[in-house]
This record gives sequence, structure tokens and C-alpha cells, in this order.
Amino acid sequence: MLLLDRARVFILLLAMGLLAACGGGGGSPGTPAPALATLAVTVSGLPAGLAAQVRVTGPGNFSQTLAQTQTLGSLDPGSYTITAERVVNGTLGYTPSPATQSVTLAAGAAGAASVSYSAAPLALALREVATVNGAIFVAAPPADARLFILERQGRVRILSGGVLLPTPFLDISTRVSTAGEGGLLSIAFHPQYASNGYFFLYFTDLNNNIVIERHKASALPNVADAGSGLQIIRIAHPGFTNHFGGLVAFGPDGYLYLGTGDGGGGGDTNGNAQNYLSLLGKLLRLDVGNATLLSPYIIPPTNPFVSMSSRRGEIWANGLRNPWRYAFDGASLYIADVGQERREEVNIVAAATGGLNYGWNTMEGTLCYNASNCNQAGLTLPAFEYDHGSNDVNGCSITGGYVYRGAAIPELAGRYFYSDYCAGYLKSFLYTGSGVSEQVSWNVGDVGNVLSFGRDSAGELYLVASGGKVYRIEKAAAP
Repeated sequence: MLLLDRARVFILLLAMGLLAACGGGGGSPGTPAPALATLAVTVSGLPAGLAAQVRVTGPGNFSQTLAQTQTLGSLDPGSYTITAERVVNGTLGYTPSPATQSVTLAAGAAGAASVSYSAAPLALALREVATVNGAIFVAAPPADARLFILERQGRVRILSGGVLLPTPFLDISTRVSTAGEGGLLSIAFHPQYASNGYFFLYFTDLNNNIVIERHKASALPNVADAGSGLQIIRIAHPGFTNHFGGLVAFGPDGYLYLGTGDGGGGGDTNGNAQNYLSLLGKLLRLDVGNATLLSPYIIPPTNPFVSMSSRRGEIWANGLRNPWRYAFDGASLYIADVGQERREEVNIVAAATGGLNYGWNTMEGTLCYNASNCNQAGLTLPAFEYDHGSNDVNGCSITGGYVYRGAAIPELAGRYFYSDYCAGYLKSFLYTGSGVSEQVSWNVGDVGNVLSFGRDSAGELYLVASGGKVYRIEKAAAP
């Protein structure tokens, strides 16, 4: 027992010695953490309410974008880079100085950086890139430098390296009617066009029906396989030669969309836009991923009316008069719908939201069109509209464009460009969840009747005007 007690004492003394050797009972403090730093970034020169675009990056993958003067705290010591982007407000561009700078922060220190913006007018210009008889639409496959120009009479041409190739990419003119507003109206390239060669055409046939056809490129990149046509859908359009709609496009979900007109006449004579058993006056959504002769498309299971016998499952949205045209921008969808007598409109909604009713022919924009029945319950009214004005001073038929996402004029990112067939102008606005702002009329001269917009694979925008003129929208040279 005595020996056991002595052993316990010895072990206790040994432990106390080890603790003492380690600097007492607190253990080793190790290397103390470095003191954290702060960085004050001052932004000046911008009008009240206009957000700056200043990005701060640094150690530990630190990254933060500042919209105004701000002090950043709890920063690790090291080198930080402050990069300021040009911003725009209407037709004024604000250039930052310096555009890039670095600040090294010591442990526990406070650093500072300043960004000063200066204003200068921003002007746009139209540069003619081609003249093509009957030009009606411009598009490009993903990651492809060529520009495909559609002739309304039924030919697809290629602009490559600034040169219009003499041989058409495809010619279906013997099967296309150009009566009234008809013709070959648009083209959509499959998202995997580079590997599968598929593209889709929207045209009116010799009986004035709306037709969507899939075709394929041949082994020669500038020539399509003339025998590859596969009809996806044919929509009867009897009685009138106007309001064919005209755009086919792939959405961000990979499905094929097409915007059809209400069938023509005035005031939706046949009541198609609000008739869920008609495919006219609609935005349709189809799955063409495995199109075959026997099954050219299937209805996506997430379409809003897929399981309803009283409604066509192809319908994604209804209540459209003559969508000319629509555009996807990330998660958003912009639909320019031509009005009847008073109002032109742009509907802006989440691209993933189906089943919306855009109101025609109960409404024309936010005006009651059918005065005897103006029940607006369940209708989606436009985010933007304009009145024709006296003698159509503001225009009479909207030509929808695209949201700019190119690299040549980055300060215009997010601006939606549009025109009017009757007015021949170029305008834009910025849409946020809170509404429309920065409504700008760009001084590019009168280009005549504006038929359509286009977009290349780099996101740069084009305008198609009467006389077959195709223009690229660019920043004007400094005076």
C-alpha cells in the first residue's frame, strides 16, 4: 500500500513537471493569429442613385463588389486589387479613374483607395455589314463567327468574315408564301449545333399555314443538307395573311419555343388568342430533343396544360396578338407584342413561369380593348408600353429586340433594345424587378422600316431594316 501511494505521488510530480516545462498549465500558445486590417474605398463622381461597379479581390479568395463608398473590415493582411468598371446612365457614360489599383494591407493596419468617375456622352452608331434582298432576320449558332441572314422569300445566306457567300446555305423558296406578312421568318440553331448540325425554320407555306421544320447542315459547313427537312409542326392559319407571329427560339431550359399570331384580321376576328384549343395567339413550348418522323415533338411534362383535355398541351402562354418578337435573357423572357390601334407593349416575366395570359383581346396593353368585357382577373399586363400618339408619332408596330450582353459595349449590359416598324428609331430601356428606367432614344438617324433585330454568337446586336440593310449596333467613334 505504501509503495502504491509512493507511485501515485511520483506520477503526480512527473505530470506537474511536464506542465511546468510547457509554460504552466495553459499549454503552448502557438503562433498568434495576425491582426486583421480594414480598407476604406471612396467612390465619387456618380449622380445620386447610380451604383458604381467596383470589385475588391484579395487573399483567401476574398471578393466583394461595391456600389458606393464603403469600408471593408476584418480583412486578412496582403495585397488587394480594386477594379472599377465603366457604368452608364441613359446616354452618359461614367469612366472610372484609376480603373485598376492595388493596396497592400499590413496586419492591424487601415488602408484606403479612391475611385473617381467622370462623365462623357455615350453615343451609338449603325454600321452596315450587308445588303441582302428581302432580309428579315439575323442569327448565329453558338460559338460560331458566321452570321446567318434570312431572306423572307425563303433563302438562308451566310456572312462569313464580312463577306456574303454567293451560294445560299439553304433555299426553300419554292415552298414559302410571302403573301401579306408571311415568308421565311426566323431560324433557331440547336444548342448543340456544332455537334449535331440541327437548325429549325419558322415559315408560312403555300397555303399560308405556319410551319416549323428541322434541317441539318451537310458535311460542307456552309451548305445545308437539302433533303434533311423534318416537319415539327404545322398550324393552320386560314382566312387572313397577317399575324403569323414568326419567331422560333430555344429557351434556357433547352425546349423549343414559337410565338404565333392570333390568326389575323382586326381585333382577333376568330377569337383565337383566348381559345385554349387553338394554337394561334400563343407562345408554344415543345420538346424536340428526339424528333422523328413518327414523333416530331413531345409535350414537356412541365407545360401548364399538359394534362387538361380542354386545353392544348403545347401552350406555354396565351393572350398574344402578334408577338414580333420575343427574347430570352438568362432567367427572364421579354415578349414584344404588336398592338391593334393604340398601344405597343413588352411583357417581361420569369422564363420558367408558364400558364400566363397576356390579355389580348380583352386588353391592348393596359387599355381595355373589349369594352363590354374588361375583366382583368388573371391577366398579366405589360411591364412596358407606349401609345401610338397623334398620327402615330411614336410608332404603330413594335419590333422587339434583345437584351444586350455583348463585350464591345459592356456598360450597356442589361439594356433591352427595340424599335418600331413605322418610326425607324433605335430605343432601349433597363428593366429591374422594380420597373423600367433609363428610357433612351439613340440618335442613329432614320433607317426606315425596322423589320427585326439579330444577335451573333458574341452577344453583339444587329438591326435589319427595309431595303435589305443589315446593320451592327456599335459605339460611335469619339468626335
